[in-house]
Amino acid sequence: MKVAVVGAGNGGTAVATDLAHRGHDVTLIKTSNSIHDDNFNYLIENDGHMTLDEFGEFKSGDIAHVTRDLSAVRGCPVVIVYVQTNYHESVIERLAPELEDGQILLINPGYLSTAYVLKHCKKDVIVAEATSSFIDCRIRQPGMIKVGFRNVRNPIGIYPRSRREEAIAVLDQLGFPLVYWNSVVETALHNPNMIVHTVGAVMSIPRVEKTNGDYCMYHEVFTPSVWKILEKLDGEKMDVLEHLGFPRIPYVEACKFRNSLDDDRDAKEVFFWYAGMPTRAKGPTSVESRYISEDVPQGIVMLEALGKALNIATPVAAGLIEIASAALGRDLRAEGRTIERLGRENIEKILRDCGK
Repeated sequence: MKVAVVGAGNGGTAVATDLAHRGHDVTLIKTSNSIHDDNFNYLIENDGHMTLDEFGEFKSGDIAHVTRDLSAVRGCPVVIVYVQTNYHESVIERLAPELEDGQILLINPGYLSTAYVLKHCKKDVIVAEATSSFIDCRIRQPGMIKVGFRNVRNPIGIYPRSRREEAIAVLDQLGFPLVYWNSVVETALHNPNMIVHTVGAVMSIPRVEKTNGDYCMYHEVFTPSVWKILEKLDGEKMDVLEHLGFPRIPYVEACKFRNSLDDDRDAKEVFFWYAGMPTRAKGPTSVESRYISEDVPQGIVMLEALGKALNIATPVAAGLIEIASAALGRDLRAEGRTIERLGRENIEKILRDCGK
């Protein structure tokens, strides 16, 4: 199948390589000139050849087309958006004129970017939102990606609901272990980065600066007291989900669902097993890392905004936003996913679609 991957960073390149390894005709599109240009140039010079190092097992794929031209998405039944969520709206706005009726736009992860599609795209597309990246990885050198972990199950929400079965029939051909949830709202609010990245990174700001990132957040930060903060934030998330008519699924249960096929394991034990893996990357290396500069405005600000709209208190979310904004010296609410930026009418349309 022809698949376009928009975004040539760590995750996008890994997924493009994985799909090519499985025999799909893959187009990889770079949307910026900021990072990973050396790897992108390597791909152009080496006919799209890329290798995944997965715990010592090497898998290679030849990405058929490597370009910066967004019009290359035309003719691809599936278009996967794999850019940092800070740039979702701008990339979707640029991409919208190139999309075609009937295409599936898979946004990974979503953070409710279906609202941006409704805002900017007038084509009859199906939107799929993932909770988190399928492959945890880093580009180690041009032509080589080190895989740290793969989700064993990847929750996906589909919009509109009437196109659900049509979308599933196509997406299942990709070869990833996909599981289809009730709505893009659920997958947006269960993005794990909104909970674990934000609490972990904000609470370890002194450690980040003292070591210049020479530590591992997942290994060191989630002490009993920090874990209580995480659970309070998670409770606010579940309050919003419950008010909207969705199940109260705790962070650790969602983590267990993505990361383990053993349903009998204790969920908190699964998290600390996942967090303690030796393949976990060091860092974050800067207070400006995406753990704060992305997941606070794109995740926590969205949670707070939904809470305010529903008259639900979110004091931990508000506190994290204030602390992160002070540490970075800028207003992260002004940068974030507010009701106004997403579009109230777009959110209401999404909720109506899932019967809420």
